[in-house]
Amino acid sequence: MESPSNLFVVCLGVGTVFVGLICIILLCKIISLLCGIADNKATEPSAVAPAAVQAPSIGTPIENRQEIIAAVSAAVAEELGTDISAIRILSFKKI
Repeated sequence: MESPSNLFVVCLGVGTVFVGLICIILLCKIISLLCGIADNKATEPSAVAPAAVQAPSIGTPIENRQEIIAAVSAAVAEELGTDISAIRILSFKKI
């Protein structure tokens, strides 16, 4: 019995992988469509409009400024793996 050529084995493997990936993509698309249809049926339009959120003015001071700076510096120190005393915040402003 003759053994299959290397090119045939490679093509069969690559073809199997791509067919599998195409099946996964199609399955994800079908599930996405089904979830979208179910989501549209579940949400009903509400008659009440949402309350408008008032944006803060630019000149208002930041409430609890020192607490926010302490929390931000603690988070940065934890992320960097350094001591909190090594963190120096030069500028902190509301965006």
